[in-house]
Amino acid sequence: QVQLVESGGGLVQAGGSLRLSCQASTTTGSIVRINQATWYRQAPGSQRELVASITGGGPKDYANDVKGRFTISRENHATTVNLQMNSLKSEDTAVYYCNEEVWTSMSGTRNYWGQGTQVTVSS
Repeated sequence: QVQLVESGGGLVQAGGSLRLSCQASTTTGSIVRINQATWYRQAPGSQRELVASITGGGPKDYANDVKGRFTISRENHATTVNLQMNSLKSEDTAVYYCNEEVWTSMSGTRNYWGQGTQVTVSS
């Protein structure tokens, strides 16, 4: 069983920056490899939407309205995925969720969701 723990959300003024992190961990001691990681967000009254994704060692994809402002990356040890968010706008306000396709030596490949972290941008 893999847990995804998100952190880094909070309240920021428009034009500011936040850095979200998603840490994958397992209590079974099995080897963990992230095949693909995606950040989604869901604003009140709206559907969950894709923000950014990263596959394997590098190919990245972004929603049009965050291109040039957000950057998705993986840390060297590859179990943490970050979302650097710059030039934040009020319309970026949402709960941000991490979703990962994870392979473990114990369970093979499965898809997991984090619990979500609130990002609020004040105008």
